[in-house]
Amino acid sequence: MSTIDDRSASLETDVEASVSSSRRRFLRHAGVGASMLATAALMNGTAGAAENAGAATNPSAPAGATASEGAFWPNGIRLVVSISMQFEAGGQPPKGTDSPFPKVDFPPNVPSDPATNTWFAYGYREGVPRMLDLWDRYGVKVTSHMIGEAARRHPELAREIVARGHEASGHGPRWSSEYAMSRAEERVFLQQAADMVQQVTGQRPIGYNCNWLRRGPNTLSLLQELGYTYHIDDLSRDEPFIETVNGKDFVVVPYTLRNNDILLIEGRNYSPSKFLEQIKLDFDQLYEEAGTRRRMMSVSAHDRISGSPQMVRVWDEFLRYAKSHPGVAFMRKDDIARYVLNSPHTLRETETI
Repeated sequence: MSTIDDRSASLETDVEASVSSSRRRFLRHAGVGASMLATAALMNGTAGAAENAGAATNPSAPAGATASEGAFWPNGIRLVVSISMQFEAGGQPPKGTDSPFPKVDFPPNVPSDPATNTWFAYGYREGVPRMLDLWDRYGVKVTSHMIGEAARRHPELAREIVARGHEASGHGPRWSSEYAMSRAEERVFLQQAADMVQQVTGQRPIGYNCNWLRRGPNTLSLLQELGYTYHIDDLSRDEPFIETVNGKDFVVVPYTLRNNDILLIEGRNYSPSKFLEQIKLDFDQLYEEAGTRRRMMSVSAHDRISGSPQMVRVWDEFLRYAKSHPGVAFMRKDDIARYVLNSPHTLRETETI
């Protein structure tokens, strides 16, 4: 037993050393190596394809298990956990942005709000790199909703996200109210959202997230026309589903407010331990329900919030807790969308909200 323990401890030390070394190299040479890795990832196809998601993230999944054998997910997966990592830092307006600071109406001669901008800068300087190391440690792949301007201003970080196997998803070229745009204006806006992320990362987004989920009357139709496959601006279910847009199938991979760090930690001043308790309770209930129906848990991590030291500790504990349950897999939203499009178990809503 002591020999096994020693080997386990040695392996754990090697993994941690490798992750730390990778991060140091990234911080020194960000952009060069990341670009090469991103290119390799693209040549090898979408990382973590739906059919392989269970085997990659859930070693206990029985080999060869398929939906045709009665499973709601591939490879014997019981419950899917879908993590959103918002990469917004650097894409915010120079002033007037939501933040923990009291709202101030700056006069025209004050060009920016430095206090708020340092809060956002934490996201790209500390938050995202710290979370990337955590995801690596657990073999978890996430979906990163990238504001186009954030990716453009910090291309080395955007490329690093993709190089490590995570999905780059659309989140607008900048923060604007889409519901106030004309159809023509919003079409250009959504096109830019995909183009800017693709130009930086090499990955074409197929998913989309509006600013604060506030889409307009033309948003879904335009997303369908422009080649997007899914959107997340919907809170109505605990499983992905298909709705009809322009007479065609369009996937909804539901988002969350109840498991959302910006709403709970910043908006309600939750302590990290209270956030952890809430998401564990959510997980427990969905895991139980997943024995009889398809279930998906959505959790949200913003760069400048979940990337803080105490919140990464919370995420670490949650990942260990979730992975201690048989049949739990963490999947990117693009992989979820592709799978549900072809699954006979997928719910089809007659109502499109």
